[in-house]
Amino acid sequence: VHTFTSSASGASGFVPNKAGTVEYLTVAGGGGGALGGGGAGGYLAFTGTSVTPGSYSVTVGAGGATGSGGGQGSNGSNSVFNGQTTIGGGGGGGNGNVAPTGLSGGSGGGGGSYGSNSGGSGTSGQGNAGGRGYQNLYDNSGGGGGANAVGSAATSNIVGGNGGAGKQWLNSSYYAGGGGGATQGSSSGPATGGIGGGGNGNSGSSNTPGGTNTGGGGGGGYYSTGNGGSGIVIIRYAV
Repeated sequence: VHTFTSSASGASGFVPNKAGTVEYLTVAGGGGGALGGGGAGGYLAFTGTSVTPGSYSVTVGAGGATGSGGGQGSNGSNSVFNGQTTIGGGGGGGNGNVAPTGLSGGSGGGGGSYGSNSGGSGTSGQGNAGGRGYQNLYDNSGGGGGANAVGSAATSNIVGGNGGAGKQWLNSSYYAGGGGGATQGSSSGPATGGIGGGGNGNSGSSNTPGGTNTGGGGGGGYYSTGNGGSGIVIIRYAV
C-alpha cells in the first residue's frame, strides 16, 4: 500500500517496476467552513486499473480556508492520480449581508443564514449537495455534503444541519465527510460533522476543522470556523 498525504512526482511519486493492476482511492481537499459547513472533497475509488513501469505523479489537494467577515469559506483543492481528478469541496455559505450561498464542489458547502441560503451542489459520482440554512437568523446554517449523503438543512432557529456522511474504503477508514453547520448557543449542542473527517459546527470557538488527509469539510460557526481537511491518495496492489 502506498499512501500519499502530499503531492509527489518523479522518483517520489508512484513508481511501479513492472506492469500490473492496482486499486486506488483519490480524495480532494475539503471546503472551508463559514456559517455553513464545508463540503467534503470529491471521492473516487477504482479497482482493476492497469499500470505500466514508470513514474506516476500524485497531486493531493489542500483543504479550503475558512470564511471571514461573514463571507463564504474557500473551496478545497483538487487531487489527481492516473488522469482521474477529484474536485475540491465547496466552501460553506456566509451570512445574508455578504454571501450566504454554499459553494459547489466535490460535495457542496452548506448554506449560510438570513438570505438566499441554499447549499452548493456536488459533483456527480464524487459527492453530494450541501444543506440549506435557516432563513431567519444569522447563525443556524446547513451542513456540508459528504461522499455518501447530502448535508442536512438547519431544522430550526437554534439547530444547524449535520454534515453528510463520507464513504468507507475497502472496509477500512472513512473519508470525505461534510462539515456541520453553525448552531446558535451551546444549549442546542453542536451540529455534527459527517463520518469521514467532517468538522463539527457550533456557535463559537469550539468549531473544528476537517480531519487531516480525510477530505473532510470544515465545521461552521459564527465567531470561529474550521478549515477544510487535506485530501489523500492511496494505491494498493498484490505483490
